[in-house]
Amino acid sequence: MSLRARPVATAITTSTPSGDDAPKTPKSQPLAPTSLAQRALSQTLTSTANLANLLPTGTLLAFQLLTPTFTNNGSCDSATRPMTLILLALLAASCFLASFIDSFKSSDGRVYYGFATPKGMWLFDYHAAAAAGPIPDFSKYRLSFIDGVHAVLSVFVFAAVALRDKNVLSCFYPMPAHETQEVLDIVPMGIGLICSLLFVVFPTTRHGIGYPVTP
Repeated sequence: MSLRARPVATAITTSTPSGDDAPKTPKSQPLAPTSLAQRALSQTLTSTANLANLLPTGTLLAFQLLTPTFTNNGSCDSATRPMTLILLALLAASCFLASFIDSFKSSDGRVYYGFATPKGMWLFDYHAAAAAGPIPDFSKYRLSFIDGVHAVLSVFVFAAVALRDKNVLSCFYPMPAHETQEVLDIVPMGIGLICSLLFVVFPTTRHGIGYPVTP
């Protein structure tokens, strides 16, 4: 009788890494808390940028389209710098005059624009408006003190928007000094805060070119 050796079962043990040897996932570093001054600065910049909504659409569009060309993308020379200054003056005058333009909607649905005067409103196309239907009482469109306030504020708002444009700043202040840079950073924000407050205190009912029209 032959004896056969029994097969010996070998147990395979797997070693699990201990707590010290286990790979550690990098923990995300907590973000530094935003200071009160940084939050205030961010909110001020946002409010200043939103001031562009208070400008006429056509004037703002012309500023965005023509400024890069006139300033040569911020690289002005002796020829382009005066032309850029003239462009900004014309656009500021456009914002000023747009505050005195009003409109009304006739019975046929067409919108007619006019310029506010001390006696009423001077229509740009009076004959077409008269042929379209009855003309409203223009005495309620006469010039008021609020119109002058909004005209001045519109010019200041446009100045604040222009001072936040990198092409305009690079054109007139390519390498500003430290004090000049501080003024360029603070003045537009101050203008934005003051003008936004005054626009709320002195609201207007004008619906000029580039503004929504109510019937």
